[in-house]
Amino acid sequence: MNQGAAMHNKPLLKLFLFLLAASAASAVNSMGTQQYLLAMAAMHAHDVPVASPAARQKPAQLVHGIDVVYANVNGKPVHGYFSVPVNHTGALPGIIVIHEWWGLNDNIRSMADQLAGQGYAALAVDLYGGKTAADPAQARNLMSAVFKDPEMARDNLRQAYAYLHEREHAPRIGVIGWCFGGGWSLQTALMFPEQINAAVMYYGEPVDDVKQLSKLKMPLMGFFGEQDQGITVKDVQAFEKALRAAKVKAEIHEYPDAGHAFANPSGERYRPVAAADAWKRTLAFFARYLKGV
Repeated sequence: MNQGAAMHNKPLLKLFLFLLAASAASAVNSMGTQQYLLAMAAMHAHDVPVASPAARQKPAQLVHGIDVVYANVNGKPVHGYFSVPVNHTGALPGIIVIHEWWGLNDNIRSMADQLAGQGYAALAVDLYGGKTAADPAQARNLMSAVFKDPEMARDNLRQAYAYLHEREHAPRIGVIGWCFGGGWSLQTALMFPEQINAAVMYYGEPVDDVKQLSKLKMPLMGFFGEQDQGITVKDVQAFEKALRAAKVKAEIHEYPDAGHAFANPSGERYRPVAAADAWKRTLAFFARYLKGV
């Protein structure tokens, strides 16, 4: 094909990829990594990682957040963000905070601060090796790199758990994530099925393997949007069915007027009513299972 023809067909190629993503998005659990990446890219095609209203909320009390090295993966130190209430005494329940596909940016740090303001030791992890995305193409590349070597992410999260459990002596530990991080929140729970005390996933990639899910001993809460074209109502129903069969104590909430990333700390897909309800439920869930209140 000559250069002129290639340039002429670029818009058609982009349209084809978008349509492929949309059509492939109807069954996340059955599609491969590349199709999942295409689906995520299609839904975030015109998105940018600006702070959403979720990230603009202030902590309920004064907190102190610092950069920490919580892990060493492949010989390289991994930096995260650790936040606690200023006036706390003694060990606090811990929460592993896993970023969206944009990476560990200031918006995720804000969510860690908000959780710290509720009385937790919040550790926001970095699965992107210190990089963050400024646009969907960069985010897709960063997420793709994690999919290519998921064991690095698992090693990272194992050390995040150890940081809270061994260094901070957290008596109970929860995990939360959005989008890309929502899927890894579930994966962290599966890695520590008896140690994690509460898991929250926001529209992360679900698992419908009953044998895998039957390992989970902690309660799980999941939030999904019925307008999500990547993780569809059908996918969520299969997830719920598998959770019931596995006898997991789970609460799954679906919002009819929300799509993917409706509660993301970063981006422009925020839906205030659904996001506010989900966050209220999240805080009550962690208070119950991490604090016993």
